[in-house]
Amino acid sequence: MSQTATLQRELHSDLYSQLEQEIRNNPKGTGALLFLYCAGESPGLEKQVRDFFDPLSVVIGEVLKDPVTKTLAVILPELTLDAAHYQALLLKQHLICMNENADTRITLSSMSNVTSSQALKQMAESARLSTTSEIHIFTEEADDTNRILIVDNDATVREFLQIRLAMQGYETLEAVDGLEALELIPKWEPDLVLTELNLYGIDGLPFIHHIQQLDMKEPPKIVVLTEKRVEQTISQCFQSGVDDYVTKPFSPVELDARIRRCLH
Repeated sequence: MSQTATLQRELHSDLYSQLEQEIRNNPKGTGALLFLYCAGESPGLEKQVRDFFDPLSVVIGEVLKDPVTKTLAVILPELTLDAAHYQALLLKQHLICMNENADTRITLSSMSNVTSSQALKQMAESARLSTTSEIHIFTEEADDTNRILIVDNDATVREFLQIRLAMQGYETLEAVDGLEALELIPKWEPDLVLTELNLYGIDGLPFIHHIQQLDMKEPPKIVVLTEKRVEQTISQCFQSGVDDYVTKPFSPVELDARIRRCLH
């Protein structure tokens, strides 16, 4: 094997070790990580990415390159996943403006979700092998598929959430109101109930209490997704054992992250 090939293999390995160390050294335990791959020839890609992020130098770390796969890694230690997703959308537009034939594939993750070299390599590979231009939110593969029950009387919201969650690899079922949900939960045994508070029949805190009182070996996690923004209601929900509370309108990316946090 040539010295050049040996050096590239060492740099390839060191890249993920370096990223792993950067994540562990992040004192706030927050931040995001972006992997970018461009199919075909894309001269000057690394410089274009650096130039895009240069004005954001306060909130980003390094831009690193895998010399073997040509995949770029961007460390975003000061950005939430939602903010990183927004910057990734702007980055895609920037690269298209620079080269209209740019075929970029981007994978994002919160730093807390990729804590090992193996997970980082999987994340980079997901960007390189992606078949869609949509920005992918990376999650480590789980042994079992989590079940999520969506409870909302708005058919449009249910459809959107069903499609979104299915794309994340979850098994989903829908209920139009609290009474239907209370019938489905013990039969289907979801891992998480994603619910609106404004429901027909039974809603709000009484609905939450009924879920928790169901005769089940392992009660589901509960994430509230609602239009109610009253501070007292939010406080009462957490006091009642709700795992998370998200208000509408919501960021799909941030909701993805909160659901993952509840399930893992």
